[in-house]
Amino acid sequence: MNWPAVLSTVLVIVQLVYLAGILVTLWFYTLPVNLVDRVAKARRPLPDIVLFYPVLNELEETMRTTFTGMRKAEYPGGRVRVISIPNADDLETTASLRRLQAEFDFLEVLPVPPTTDPSWNAVWKAWDENPKAYWWHQDKRRGDKGLPPKKTRQLVWAMYQVAPGNEDALLSYIDADSVVPDDYWRTAASGMEQYDVVQNTNITGNLMSSWPASFYAMDHIAWDSSLYKHMTADGKHPFYVLGKGLFFRFSDLLEVGGFHPWLTIEDPEIGMRLWTNGRRLGVVESPLIEEVPATWEQGVTQRKRWVAGFFQSLATPLTRMGMTPAQRFRARLNFVPCLSLAFNPIGFAVGIWALVSLAVVGPDVLSLPAVVVSTVTVVLALCLMVRGMMQAYRMSRPVLATRGERVTFMLRVNFLFVLVYWLWWLLPLAKGFTMFRKDRGLVWERTEKRDANNELIRSGAVVTSIAAPAAAAAARHADAAAPVTGAPTGRRADRA
Repeated sequence: MNWPAVLSTVLVIVQLVYLAGILVTLWFYTLPVNLVDRVAKARRPLPDIVLFYPVLNELEETMRTTFTGMRKAEYPGGRVRVISIPNADDLETTASLRRLQAEFDFLEVLPVPPTTDPSWNAVWKAWDENPKAYWWHQDKRRGDKGLPPKKTRQLVWAMYQVAPGNEDALLSYIDADSVVPDDYWRTAASGMEQYDVVQNTNITGNLMSSWPASFYAMDHIAWDSSLYKHMTADGKHPFYVLGKGLFFRFSDLLEVGGFHPWLTIEDPEIGMRLWTNGRRLGVVESPLIEEVPATWEQGVTQRKRWVAGFFQSLATPLTRMGMTPAQRFRARLNFVPCLSLAFNPIGFAVGIWALVSLAVVGPDVLSLPAVVVSTVTVVLALCLMVRGMMQAYRMSRPVLATRGERVTFMLRVNFLFVLVYWLWWLLPLAKGFTMFRKDRGLVWERTEKRDANNELIRSGAVVTSIAAPAAAAAARHADAAAPVTGAPTGRRADRA
């Protein structure tokens, strides 16, 4: 057997698979970006805004940190409602929210009842009349009222309770640990004059709290704050949303049937369904600060849910929402960079081995195609990794104020360590695919929140802009000139 030829063939196959993933990522970077102008003022009357706060078994301190950050966000008084939506049987979280109302007068509490409650009739009636709520009309769960107890169910019920009379208002929602930037409401009001969905980028506040947290933070920098914004693409590419820090119009959600309750996460499907119905996305580079898990185990718990949700959303739902075959192909490209994570270290190591063998042993070991494809993949991979390091330095600025802190973070997430971390992604990818195949992940499997951003937010150490100094100064000038009255003012309409 001609072992050099066999070795070359295997190497070429491995490197071509690796190159395909790299080329998809590079292709994304060629797509145009539609950013919301953070300095521009709204030209139309400012809209009312409703923010839903779905929570489950949360620490009171975590929620206090979130509301502390929210109190700093500026918008004309009386135009923002902040409505927490715990499950009605989550008595401890509900009690914590009631106590927090004494500190934050804008907070409303609207417990979500079981689906047997008569208030759910508004949901069933709306879905009966809307064929775009395809899960209600087709497939094995059509007409099933036993919606699983998770975040999506809370959002579904709250939306149909609050929507009457608020059809022209904007709807936003965040996670329990999310802290909104100071310009959160104002920038959304301006951005929604041009776009139908406005999505803030995300940054991790506790990125130095543990080694796992540093790598999870790098995921958000590499994807949420970097590649994701290219999905805007002048409205020509199917986009998804990031699950927090975003704005819709109530009328748009009502038109397309609201949120799909039978998926592990709602983020990919609702974005793609809105895009299929002609809606456009704009991204705000003013990051929402979030908390990532502190342990490897919790990271698997969180990321396997994300993986399962993407597999679910990219299967039957694409056809049901009306995408053409070409559109479905483009939508599935969204998941390729994530799927390729676990293969990247293998492809990179094989490419380096090939080049070292060429230098040490000579050209007789490998064929010319094997050498060429290995060289191309290694060079392109290094370019992407260098770009990622530069993004890590820039995007960590809001939560790491000094140059030394940012350099320390970059040293943690260096090339070699990141390659090893990508191998770890085999676990959530495998577990998430298993969840998809076995129809699991319907019940909310909570990611533990530890109030890790407490000191950062309450001390006021966080920087609210990643822009260059001149742009940041311009944004602050616009903030000072805007007709704002401080924190959101809630209209108390609590429901027991």
